[in-house]
This record gives sequence, structure tokens and C-alpha cells, in this order.
Amino acid sequence: MKTAVIFGVSGQDGAFLSKLLLEKKYRVTGVSRNADETLFANLHKLNIYNRIELVSASIHDFRNVLQVISDFQPDEIYNLAGQSSVALSFGKPFETFESISIANLNLLEVIRILKVPVKLYNAGSGDCFGNTNGEAVNENSAFKPRSPYGVAKAAAYWQVANYREAYNIFACTGILFNHESFLRPERFVTRKIVKAACRIAEGSSEKLLLGNLSIERDWGWAPEYVEAMWLMLQQEKPDDYIVATGKSYSLEKFVSEVFKNLDLDWREHVKLDKSLLRPTDIQTIRADPGKAKRVLGWEACYNAIDVAKLMVEAELGHI
Repeated sequence: MKTAVIFGVSGQDGAFLSKLLLEKKYRVTGVSRNADETLFANLHKLNIYNRIELVSASIHDFRNVLQVISDFQPDEIYNLAGQSSVALSFGKPFETFESISIANLNLLEVIRILKVPVKLYNAGSGDCFGNTNGEAVNENSAFKPRSPYGVAKAAAYWQVANYREAYNIFACTGILFNHESFLRPERFVTRKIVKAACRIAEGSSEKLLLGNLSIERDWGWAPEYVEAMWLMLQQEKPDDYIVATGKSYSLEKFVSEVFKNLDLDWREHVKLDKSLLRPTDIQTIRADPGKAKRVLGWEACYNAIDVAKLMVEAELGHI
């Protein structure tokens, strides 16, 4: 039986990954800053809460990380922790950088010092690339982040690359583009849209407030993306991979699809709010996930249109 330690187990990806690993007969240890007080709502929603060993530890504390890795001797470590909202990162840049970059450095240093034969997955982000000017980026494309979140993710990516080369550590970064599900908190725009649309369908007279509807993103289905994470750590050699659908859609299109699935015209219920615009934003994101398909055998089945439908169905209790 393999042992996996997941930092960030309470989030969307942590919950779906836990479920996947349990299905593969792993012993799963989930790390949370305060496991006694965290609700772990996502683990409960997936009915796996009682099957995971939960441990209290802070990924920001080197000694905590050292203790967890020493105690559990994992075969695989998944770093999914950190502040995960691009919008929130503008208001909390210090917290964002510390929770993503410094935390990742703690893990790498512990692995280096202990010299344990463990495989590390680091959660990267397509936001590292910034504006792609309509071109699809691949693993060799330059990073030009446009948010504190993107900067922190870029720093963590280069940490992994350097430790892999300098110390022969098996460490990979999954450069994941936007991936959504019913486990997303409402501060994420996709869940905000779905929840508001469902309330309106049930009779609410509210208006859905949104910022820039013309932005284009590559939205995928989160339960698929955690499989790509696992596959990266099953390879003979560590490497970095873009994980995306390869298809980008405008936010307006996503909104339209959500409301269409509820037999509503979005234009009657959406209002633009300039206060929701970010200081800097990425207009268009396009990704080439070809390497993941060639090497990992992974390919997304669902794109943004499917995600809109799946999220509405989940909100209505159909899945």
C-alpha cells in the first residue's frame, strides 16, 4: 500500500485527489493547519472524510513539515496548499506569496535534508504565462505573470525545477489551467455565476454582478485534472506538464451556457460592475496540453460548455 500526504486536503483539488487515491488503495494523510477545527466540508460531500488520516500542521512552518514527512514516510507528496484566488491575491500579496512559494520551498528543503525517496507534485498555474496574445502556450513558453498569484506560482515552479536539477529530487509541477466543480467556493466566478443563476431560476429578483465578460479562459472539469497529477508521479522521470482542455471560451459564453441550462436569458439578469475589474488581468489564455496526452496518456473529456452544464446539475442536486 502506497502512502500519500496531501497538503491542502480541504480544498477542491485536495478532496478530489483524496477520492482518487483512495480508489487506488492508497493510505491518504491529509494535512490541515488545524484539523480539529476545520470543517472539511468537501471531504464530507464526497463521503470520504472518515477514510483519511487528518493531521494538524502548517506548511509554512519548516519544523511542522519535517515532522509530518518523518512520521508518515510517504511515497508521494501533493502540494495543493496556498491562497488560490487570483482576485484575492491583489489584496493579499504577502500572504499569497508566502502560502505558495515559501511553503513549497519548505517541502523541497525537507526532502533534500531527509534524502527520502519521495515523489513531489507541486500545483502550478496557467496564470504564470500571463497574456498569450491569442497563441497557445506550451511547457517551453515564457512566463509573464500579471498578478501576485501568478508571480508566486512562477517562483514555486522555478524552485521545483532547480531542486530537481541540483539535488536529483523527483519533483513535478502541473501547470493547471482553470478547472472547476461544485466544490469551488463562491468567491470563484464560475461558482458565483452558477449559484446566482440557480437562485434566479427559483424566483430570486437579484442581478448577477460581473466584471469583464470578454476575458477568455480554458475551463476544465476538476475531477479529471487530479488524475493528471497522479499520472505525473507514476512516470520514470520527473517533468512538468500543462494540464488543460486546449479550448478557450469567453466568460460571456460561460455565463450564457449556465443560464441556458436553466432556460433563462442571461442578458436579463446580469449587470456589469466596474468595481470587480482587476488592476491587471489576462485577456486571453490558450493552452497546448499535447505533452500530457503524448507522455501521460491524459486528455480532458470535458470543456467549458460541459463544465457549465455539470455545475448547474450539481447545484440542482442532479449529480
